[in-house]
Amino acid sequence: MGPMDDPKDALVSQLVEAIRDISGLPECRNASKKMYGNLVRRVKLLSPLFEELKDSDEKLGDEEFRGLESLRVALASAKELLRSVNEGSKLFQAMHRDNIAGKFQQVTEQIEEALSQIPYDKLDISEEIREQIQLVHAQFKRAKVSMDSPDLQLEMDLAIAQKEKDPDPVILKRLSEKLQLRTINDLKKESLAFHDMVILSGGVPGESFEKMSYLLRKIKDCIAMGNPEADASEGEKGLIKHRSPVIPDDFRCPISLELMKDPVIVSTGQTYERSCIQKWLDAGHKTCPKTQQTLLHTALTPNYVLKSLIALWCESNGVELPKKQGSCRNRKSGSSGSDCDRAAIAALLQKLADGDSEQQRAAAGELRLLAKRNADNRVCIAEAGAIPLLVELLSSTDSRTQEHAVTALLNLSINEANKGTIVNAGAIPDIVDVLKNGSVEARENAAATLFSLSVVDENKVAIGAAGAIPALIDLLCQGTPRGKKDAATAIFNLSIYQGNKVRAVRAGIVAPLMRLLKDAGGGMVDEALAILAILASHQEGKIAIGQAEPIPVLVEVIRTGSPRNRENAAAVLWSLCTGDAQYLKMARDLGAEEALKELSENGTDRAKRKAGSIMDLLQKIDVVANP
Repeated sequence: MGPMDDPKDALVSQLVEAIRDISGLPECRNASKKMYGNLVRRVKLLSPLFEELKDSDEKLGDEEFRGLESLRVALASAKELLRSVNEGSKLFQAMHRDNIAGKFQQVTEQIEEALSQIPYDKLDISEEIREQIQLVHAQFKRAKVSMDSPDLQLEMDLAIAQKEKDPDPVILKRLSEKLQLRTINDLKKESLAFHDMVILSGGVPGESFEKMSYLLRKIKDCIAMGNPEADASEGEKGLIKHRSPVIPDDFRCPISLELMKDPVIVSTGQTYERSCIQKWLDAGHKTCPKTQQTLLHTALTPNYVLKSLIALWCESNGVELPKKQGSCRNRKSGSSGSDCDRAAIAALLQKLADGDSEQQRAAAGELRLLAKRNADNRVCIAEAGAIPLLVELLSSTDSRTQEHAVTALLNLSINEANKGTIVNAGAIPDIVDVLKNGSVEARENAAATLFSLSVVDENKVAIGAAGAIPALIDLLCQGTPRGKKDAATAIFNLSIYQGNKVRAVRAGIVAPLMRLLKDAGGGMVDEALAILAILASHQEGKIAIGQAEPIPVLVEVIRTGSPRNRENAAAVLWSLCTGDAQYLKMARDLGAEEALKELSENGTDRAKRKAGSIMDLLQKIDVVANP
């Protein structure tokens, strides 16, 4: 059995990975913020235990293995809860806060129970780590018996807003602030989360559905009236005009809460936007989303009367009728309801599949342009089955065809659903190959495609494993100015995943980053510092940066750089100085104290914190030197 096959190693690696995943989750911005933050903070504190166990050569006994396995299961539950809370409907969570709090309590108890089962005296860990874990265990014990106090103001506001026909705008404004539903964009995300919840869960119970729909409409109207163009796209600005009139509830689809453009009636007599109810039915549901009654049949009858009333209302209120494409679209090849030319796309795909090399090159070039043009085209091209054919052309010996194919995939990847289709078609190794061996433009666009795909967390792992990072570093060193930018953004995003930090450091990224950082006229200082800041959070990154004589340039940036660069330079300096007095002394000798004091007063919030922490460390070494 090889070292990687050791069950102990596998279990400890899974625990390390689970804690890293939880630590890397985005900040929560809803009513569960405090419970979410507390759980993430406590789980993070477990990290040193497993980092130390990972370096141990001792075997685990059965008792230790069982304890750690139960903790792995508990952390998997915690991760699932945190992710669902962060991505779910903010309004739903606020209205069901007791239920959510109960789930946090359950997970806390599960973790505490698992920690109780681990025999720490039998583990090969230092006394310091044992003491730290006992303190963390004590925190989980306390958390198990002390529930978070309820937000009485939020509960009162929700109760009043649900009861009153026209709630006080002050209450709606307070709710929008508390739930972080401040802009048109926030509301769009909330509508999608609510809509997805309805579709995926088989419907929210009728009364809850009604209350949430009603509240979301009221908050939407409040925000539209108060600040109609905040965060709105051009299309939305056209829709809401200067002072948007409140859309009558009967004109909104109960699923999407948007103004209906193609209203249809189902067998219960309820009216929905055609594309939204069709998506519901396609998901296999047999009930009416609003009433929860079983549908006698799935025929959809156009509601011509309501459609005419909506058109009249739009005309009299100066509101532009929504375009044919609805927010719940679920279009399939051959459906009407889009602006793209499906016949032309089908003809291009035929050439990709069966044409000679010139036809393939021309067709890939056309698809590249079409995919760049608009969102409709990106959906239509993907639905027609172009992605697997374009992935095949990444291996073309014709450099121009390869260039067109990778750029077409880059443009298609702007659509979130297409990202998954591209990865599932096995594109990542081929894109990495183009990055290594393609033409200048193909390499740049391959880097940009990898950045686009890496927005999805699991793709970060796959892209790193496919050998992309050394090739991106080559592009960072040798590319055109645009190529360097594409490479840097991809490396930064990939390095959010811990494993890729190590890959980047071992591939020699620190030396070129330091060169870019010192070349003020090269236009890459921002990118170099951002990547260094993310690498410095890893022990190997910290060591490699420390060996590159970074202190003088970091102090100079803290003194004279832009606000964001000063923040990142302070973050790198803080990582280096933590636990290493030689860097502290070097920084002090270069006059860092004055620059840090100024940064602690005038920097960004994060910069102020980092500057303050470094100044505390400087004071400690002064105390040691002059007791």
